[in-house]
Amino acid sequence: MTNYLTIIAVASGGALGALSRMFLNGFINRNIAHIFPFGTLGVNLLGSLLIGIVFAFLHLNSTLSPHIKSFIVTGFLGALTTYSTFAIESFFLIEAGEYFHAVSNMALSLFGTIFMASIGYLTVLHLAK
Repeated sequence: MTNYLTIIAVASGGALGALSRMFLNGFINRNIAHIFPFGTLGVNLLGSLLIGIVFAFLHLNSTLSPHIKSFIVTGFLGALTTYSTFAIESFFLIEAGEYFHAVSNMALSLFGTIFMASIGYLTVLHLAK
């Protein structure tokens, strides 16, 4: 059963992750003229890089508190990444007939996030040697 410390860790991490997503997404969208959802893509790429780094760190340091893990992974990174937003934005691009932008968004989000997660993970493992 989940205890109260885990709930507090996930909730507080989620709040910080959601605020980070809001500010980063807004910053990117204010500073890049676009029809393409660069803010969401940027947040998903960064979140994927960070989750790769965190999981590599957790791989190397299994003594980390489960509450810290819950705060970072489930809370912060779970709220930071925006795949639900990605899905609806891709749908709206398709609905608007912007097929090139829709496919570009889907491909870059899928392959870009996997690439960034692997870069984060492998970088930490390499630096730890």
